[in-house]
Amino acid sequence: MAPLLAAAMNHAAHPVLRSHLGPNNESFSRHHLSSSPQSKRIMDGSNADIGANSYHMYKTDVRLLKEMGMDAYRFSISWPRILPKGTVEGGINQDGIDYYKRLINLLLENGKTPFFLASLFMESHNLVFKGIEPYVTIFHWDVPQALEEKYGGFLDKTHKRIVNDYKNFAKVCFDNFGDKVKNWLTFNEPQTFTSFSYGTGVFAPGRCSPGLDCAIPTGNSLVEPYIAGHNILLAHAEAVDLYNKYYKGENGRIGLAFDVMGRVPYGTSFLDEQAKERSMDINLGWFLEPVVRGDYPFSMRSLARERLPFFSDKQQEKLVGSYNMLGINYYTSIFSKHIDISPKYSPVLNTDDAYASQETYGPDGKPIGPPMGNPWIYLYPEGLKDILMIMKNKYGNPPIYITENGIGDVDTKEKPLPMEAALNDYKRLDYIQRHISTLKESIDLGANVHGYFAWSLLDNFEWYAGYTERYGIVYVDRKNNYTRYMKESAKWLKEFNTAKKPSKKIITPA
Repeated sequence: MAPLLAAAMNHAAHPVLRSHLGPNNESFSRHHLSSSPQSKRIMDGSNADIGANSYHMYKTDVRLLKEMGMDAYRFSISWPRILPKGTVEGGINQDGIDYYKRLINLLLENGKTPFFLASLFMESHNLVFKGIEPYVTIFHWDVPQALEEKYGGFLDKTHKRIVNDYKNFAKVCFDNFGDKVKNWLTFNEPQTFTSFSYGTGVFAPGRCSPGLDCAIPTGNSLVEPYIAGHNILLAHAEAVDLYNKYYKGENGRIGLAFDVMGRVPYGTSFLDEQAKERSMDINLGWFLEPVVRGDYPFSMRSLARERLPFFSDKQQEKLVGSYNMLGINYYTSIFSKHIDISPKYSPVLNTDDAYASQETYGPDGKPIGPPMGNPWIYLYPEGLKDILMIMKNKYGNPPIYITENGIGDVDTKEKPLPMEAALNDYKRLDYIQRHISTLKESIDLGANVHGYFAWSLLDNFEWYAGYTERYGIVYVDRKNNYTRYMKESAKWLKEFNTAKKPSKKIITPA
């Protein structure tokens, strides 16, 4: 196993103005509707029209990957770049197909140097060098705007139209890229997408219940996230079923990637321990248990009740086992504190169905770990080990990739980050080292981990944060032709991947 890199194409590439790309819900809300409330919710008033300009600079980015000794690169395919109107009937954009083919071919043509980190995780290993392996995410939150307008996108209450259109999009991807791509993720972070798009309304289309602060306060924050989530699971199952029926001969792997914020009981009481479990059911089990067992967690069924849709027997049959690898995106952990389950408490958001408050500070008034730059990430690699042990002991220990892990450095008008400070990202380096070391511990305990992707290769557009948070191990100078500069974390990874004895050893957790 070795450290790898990830990016989302609607963060890093050129998502509009080129190649007949159709608008997606994000670009439409934040660019085309420049006068809408949603467009004004980006912290710096920016948009993702250019991102990190990877659309034009992908050759430079692949050279960087090769120079750093990376043997895999995770990226997403933009649905409206391939199907501008969201459907196959609306036409396939050959320019979009050709762009991804160029990227995939270039990755595979660039052989890598040996990853000596593999020996850290395995007593014996056989390394076969076949270039930089593409790990492709089919959907990373960019719903074609045409489908939003046609039937509400993932809020399709028939549970058929969005599922069928997504399946057809996946088929186009398999048909055009399946001969080269052997690792597929159907969805990235469905819990965050559904809760933030239809619960809090932070992400496009920006829906929430009346009285809450969002762009479209005419939704239902207790119902719509579950409708969207149900459609995502059905779409995932159909795509995997399609792949297994018609593309199995390509010897690929397919699954989906979960965003998991670790949970720690606020106190030592049994009630707080139960609060932690309920929180994990929504945070992880919501999308994991249906593909493992065929239904939502018992606590969600008990507390959300009729607001949570049901699966038919046929749907359950397709869901169970619809993966042969899974992704875990991990950044930090938080405390969970019990809330009494009683008529006196009325949930406002779907995540309130955990009946647990999520606390940044523990009973001693201290956060779970040192702050890491952007306001919500605290250093707590132990949380990653806890999650991997849950996967091992509760969910059958499936093959796992850490598909995102990293921190963002704040860079705002009020608090500008000088380039020199950004390049000397020793806090990120420490964060990455500690999490890799914790992965070693987890593997020693039996966790079935196969790879680790840092988030991300480049400083890019970060949703509502715009360009105010720099997550990349490579600095992007947006004011000077998007020139790339390796940060200290990138230099360390390069040395670690290409030298038998890197000068800076991995930190052993205290």
